[in-house]
Amino acid sequence: MKKAEKTKQFIIEQAAPIYNEKGIAGTTIDEVLEAANVARGCLYNHFVNKDALSYATADYLLKKNDDVVSSAVNKGKTAKEKIHAYLNFSINPLETHITGGCPIFNLAAEADDNNPIVKEKVKKSILAAHRFFTSILKEGIKNGEFIETFDVNAFAYKLFASVEGTILICRVLGTNQPMQSVIKSLKLELQSYEINNSTQRQTVK
Repeated sequence: MKKAEKTKQFIIEQAAPIYNEKGIAGTTIDEVLEAANVARGCLYNHFVNKDALSYATADYLLKKNDDVVSSAVNKGKTAKEKIHAYLNFSINPLETHITGGCPIFNLAAEADDNNPIVKEKVKKSILAAHRFFTSILKEGIKNGEFIETFDVNAFAYKLFASVEGTILICRVLGTNQPMQSVIKSLKLELQSYEINNSTQRQTVK
């Protein structure tokens, strides 16, 4: 990576936690300049305006979030272990891996009505997450972990939406307890789709 590219990446990395905490509208160029310790001319040499910096930072935040989540999930060997890994990774919303909470939710909430470019970036990230979890669950059916009638498409949406929504609730309330309850519920529901549990229910009937 050339020096200019390194400087540009460094500015984005320093801007990221500010954007994630304060949002696009709430972040000022002066705050980014102070965090990155660069001159205004240097910043504008890499970004023509604040919008350009905001879009690049949004891309960085979303990719970093995707990479960290994927890394945590892929530590699991089976489909069940991977879903559990995602849930366990999300168990402490008050101390997220990126300062300020989940960037997907933060960017989505701010961009929904007034920033179509960022909204589209978030949309792609959400759809990618849904495909990711759906593929894991489908693999679980294929490997004989889950029953054939398991609606993996619906559960993948529920899984992702439940975690994302509960992160916000926990951060507003200042407690991780709601996430712990949601994770317990999701794990129990996933367990109900396991082959062994399904067979046991049929036997009892």
